[in-house]
Amino acid sequence: MSFLVGVLVLVVGLVVSIALHEVGHLVPAKRFGVKVSEYFVGFGPTLWSRRRGETEYGLKAVPLGGYVRMVGMYPPGRADRPVRRRRDGRVTLVEEAREYSLAEVGPGEEHRAFYSLSVPKKLVVMLGGPVMNLLIAVVLLTVVLVGFGVPAYTATLGNVQECLPADPAATECAPTDPAAPGAVAGLQPGDTVLSWAGRPVETWDDVRESIADAGARPASVVVERDGQERTVTVTAALTERPVVVDGEVRTDDDGEPVTEPQPFVGIGPTAALVRQPVTAVPGRVAGAVGATVEVVLTLPQRIVDVAQAAFGTEERDPGVVGLVGVGRFAGEIASIDSESYGVVERTADMLGLLASLNLALFVFNLVPLLPLDGGHIAGALWEGLRRRVAAWRNRPDPGPTDVARLLPLTYVVVAVMVGMSLLLAYADIVRPVTLTG
Repeated sequence: MSFLVGVLVLVVGLVVSIALHEVGHLVPAKRFGVKVSEYFVGFGPTLWSRRRGETEYGLKAVPLGGYVRMVGMYPPGRADRPVRRRRDGRVTLVEEAREYSLAEVGPGEEHRAFYSLSVPKKLVVMLGGPVMNLLIAVVLLTVVLVGFGVPAYTATLGNVQECLPADPAATECAPTDPAAPGAVAGLQPGDTVLSWAGRPVETWDDVRESIADAGARPASVVVERDGQERTVTVTAALTERPVVVDGEVRTDDDGEPVTEPQPFVGIGPTAALVRQPVTAVPGRVAGAVGATVEVVLTLPQRIVDVAQAAFGTEERDPGVVGLVGVGRFAGEIASIDSESYGVVERTADMLGLLASLNLALFVFNLVPLLPLDGGHIAGALWEGLRRRVAAWRNRPDPGPTDVARLLPLTYVVVAVMVGMSLLLAYADIVRPVTLTG
């Protein structure tokens, strides 16, 4: 049941994100006077709709997208170009789409057609949707980072070793094993380290650095236990430990870990959500956007890898999942049975998942191909460039860019997107990516 609740929460969050994406198009379009006949969330049969003014608002059965129908998306064809027809005399698909678009423009409403907007206004309308997804992601990440925090090791001790076993792989102390320095000093799980060798500490990294700087000399350590401060003296033992550089263990030419004598106390931290300052949000958002852009740029090769994993024996790429996989993530977040994974952690992870989805919508919609928003943005930019060049060369205004001529390519893009979605759904079922491994 909890798994299904998680999936339901994700679906509701996705529908809200799609609805706000379309609002990002709707509001500037109406602001600039464009006639908007429909605003719908979803595709397929209509579940509910209501007309207010000239716009019909509604919800459809399949919540996998949405649309805002703005009249006059395709401009009239050039008068000096004949209407293209098939061999049987019927007009081509491009001409049919153009005629259907122009049929929505009533007499005297030409100035309210989308194609009549200036280039900057077209860009604002088409960027409104993706930018809305970016704003949603920023808000959600701010709530997660500042309100809940991110998983991190804290200065509160999670464990204190009783001894220094001669065999690093041993799980129990032998009678001949010397006592660990932390246990000798009287440190206990749950102690929060306030200072080490006179240096105030706040994070586990601070504790590690202080232990390294103090070496094997006696160090005065102040901890908080049961609401009271206690001071103990810890003398670290020098033991052979792996050398870690930038989070990775250094190895020799034979692939064996390189070790050196290092001060060792025998204590470990607890993991908890640590709240971040607001100043950490821009960097985290930029990093997430950069990672999403990298995935989109390498998507063709990643899809090939997914196909090889789905129909072969190769490892599944965990960086690319479909809606089925994302739904599985949401279900796992809601249903993982762990005492250390409570409501706060589940809420933070669910919000983070929704933020990732909105970042994916932001980046993917900027791909300069129709029917994505990026295709219309590219058309507007090309229109602005043509008009600027024409003005420089004292030539007549070339008029709006005829994006209708790109419809054959649009159909190919739609077919590829549908095929990619079906492949990812199949791979998510037969070779799923899970949070728990």
